Amino acid sequence: MDATIKKNLQITACKVRRGVIEGTFNAKSGHPGGSLSISDTLTYLYFAKMGIDPKNPDMADRDRLVLSKGHTAPALYSVLAQRGFFSEEELKSLRHIGALLQGHPCIHIPGVDMSSGSLGQGISAACGMALAGKLDSKSYKVYTILGDGEIEEGQVWEAAMFAAHYGLDNLVAIVDNNGLQIDGPITEVCSPEPITDKFAAFGWHVITMDAHDFDDIERAFDEAEIISGKPVAIIQKSVKGKGVSFMENQVSWHGAAPNKEQYDIAMAELDAELKELEG
Repeated sequence: MDATIKKNLQITACKVRRGVIEGTFNAKSGHPGGSLSISDTLTYLYFAKMGIDPKNPDMADRDRLVLSKGHTAPALYSVLAQRGFFSEEELKSLRHIGALLQGHPCIHIPGVDMSSGSLGQGISAACGMALAGKLDSKSYKVYTILGDGEIEEGQVWEAAMFAAHYGLDNLVAIVDNNGLQIDGPITEVCSPEPITDKFAAFGWHVITMDAHDFDDIERAFDEAEIISGKPVAIIQKSVKGKGVSFMENQVSWHGAAPNKEQYDIAMAELDAELKELEG
């Protein structure tokens, strides 16, 4: 990846993480851990990969993204704000009554392609979008992001079987493999491992990637772009809470919000990273 492009993506991802902390702090609730683990991937998709237009969010031929792990909406909202779909000020009213940005993605929000949050359902909606694209001879891609705990849901595997049967090579599913879900390590709750082998067995082309390395992210999505005849699953190895030292690899930040002291520490860390990147 070009060094300037990579640095710009790193700067944007840091700003996205700041938005996650800003939103969950002001909401006094939310899911910062899993939001931070997908911030780099969302940044790459919305700033380097997807064909979208913030001035025309309902453009018929746009690429689509379904956040199947809808509880990590703070990350999606933050990247949409950075991309210009709405003001960053909206992040401060996350989950407030009557505000634009509610706890899970809602399709009335500019840039949101699917209301989601009931785990396991987002990938099914993404399959429908991808099949519609095939039937209408459209060239758009459909991306969906799932949690590694989410794929314990049976509906995920029904959708996986469906996607392979219909040869949905315009569908890319990204599994955020941070190893933690609300009840603890995924391997202790109800292990979905080996994730790569399972998707391969269902007829998908499987790619692994480092979720926090933009060179590797680009490599993975470039490979996904050239696959024909079958859907693609990208299993991204990530760190829950990435970018905030006391949140990293801590299951307690799955569904908790920072208090004022924690907010100040987190923002100071991210501000320092941003200053170094911009320096």
